[in-house]
Amino acid sequence: MDNVPSLVDLCIQVAIDNVRYLGDVGETDFHLLERILPHCTLDQLMHIENNTKGRDLSPATDELWKKFYVRQFGIESANLVVERMGQKRVIFKWKQLYEAKLKDREEATQKSLDRIKKRYQEEDAKPEGFPNRFLFPRQYLCKSNTSLYSHVHRVIHDRRLQHHHKNSGRHLYVRR
Repeated sequence: MDNVPSLVDLCIQVAIDNVRYLGDVGETDFHLLERILPHCTLDQLMHIENNTKGRDLSPATDELWKKFYVRQFGIESANLVVERMGQKRVIFKWKQLYEAKLKDREEATQKSLDRIKKRYQEEDAKPEGFPNRFLFPRQYLCKSNTSLYSHVHRVIHDRRLQHHHKNSGRHLYVRR
C-alpha cells in the first residue's frame, strides 16, 4: 500500500502533464506550485506569470527564473549580477533581471545591425569610380555567430562580383 499515490500527488501529476494549458493559477498554494512549475518551459512560465493577476508568484518562480538566466546568459553573468546587487544592497527578482538582460541584448544587436546597414549605405553612396572596398572589422563578429560572419563575407564577395560585372560588361556566374 506504500506505493499508492495520494490524491494530491495525482492532481499534481495531472497538472504537470497539462502544464502547457495552465494560465492563471489563482490562489494555488505555493507548496503545490513549487512542485508543478519546475516542469514549465520559459514561455510557459512567462505565460503563467503574465496571466496570474493580483498575485506575486516570485516565491515559487524566482529560482526558476535564475536557472533560465544562467542557461541563457551564463553563470558568469549571473554571478556578476549577484555581486552587483550585493554591492548596491538591492534585490531584484530574477524574472526582471532576465527581461532586462534580454532587452539589453536585443538593443545591442539592433545597434550592431544599424551600424552595418549604415556602412553599406555609405558604400552605396560613394561615386561609381570610387573603389568599393567594404572593410568589415572582424572584432565585431564573434566566433559564436559564425552564420552572421559567413553571411557578411558572402554578401561582400557577391557585391564585389556585381561591381566587377557592372564594369566588365560580361555575365558572371555567382556561386552560393
